[in-house]
Amino acid sequence: MKRFVYIITDRNRKNLHVGMCTDLLKTLKFYGEMPTLFFDSAQQLNRLVYFEEINTEEQAMERFKQVSTFTRPQKEKMIRPVNPDWIDLTIGLNYESGQKIRPSVFAGRPSIQPIRRAVTF
Repeated sequence: MKRFVYIITDRNRKNLHVGMCTDLLKTLKFYGEMPTLFFDSAQQLNRLVYFEEINTEEQAMERFKQVSTFTRPQKEKMIRPVNPDWIDLTIGLNYESGQKIRPSVFAGRPSIQPIRRAVTF
């Protein structure tokens, strides 16, 4: 069974949390549902910035232990080559799994907002 070693952070990139799981989307959903589990609400872990897919549980556990002992600069050195802008990788995972990210309420309907026109004086 495949395992994932991941690094998740808050919106200000102050905290870097390393974890290991079998279902990455389910784990990220858990972080969203329990925002203050590890930190206070200002430091909510909600941005997946790095992950590795590993085939065996033993290798995943070894990699998790290794990455967990890294200092912050070492973790940043891992993240920057694959995600230089520290964007949230959850969006890509949701797309690949076929889940809708934000279903549009007005899909297929004309815009109900009035058209804004420039006013000149």
